[in-house]
Amino acid sequence: MNRRLAIGLLMGAFLGIFCIFGVGLRIGFDGNELFLFSMWYNRVVMGLVIGLAGGLQFADSKYNVVVRGLVLGLVVTAAITFTSEFRDWPSFFAGVAYGVIIDWVATRYS
Repeated sequence: MNRRLAIGLLMGAFLGIFCIFGVGLRIGFDGNELFLFSMWYNRVVMGLVIGLAGGLQFADSKYNVVVRGLVLGLVVTAAITFTSEFRDWPSFFAGVAYGVIIDWVATRYS
C-alpha cells in the first residue's frame, strides 16, 4: 500500500471518530448505532478515495489540494447525506471540510 493511501485511510478513520461524537451529541447515541457507524465508515471511504486520487488535477495551481479535497469530500459526504434524507446538515459540512483536511495531510506527508 502506498504512503498516501495509508495516510488517507488513517485520517478518515481518525476524523470519523469525531463525527461519531458530534453526530451522537446532536441526535443521540442510543438507537442510532448503525447511523453513527455509517458516518464513521463514510469518512473511511472518503480517506480511501482521496488517498487514491493523488494524481487528480482540478486546478492548475498550488490550490489543487484544497479544490480536490473539497470536491471529493463533497461527493463522498453527499452519499450519506442523501441516503439519510438530510438527517444531519452539520455532518455534511464537516465532511466537506474533512475532505480538504485529509487531502492536505495526505499530500503533505506522502
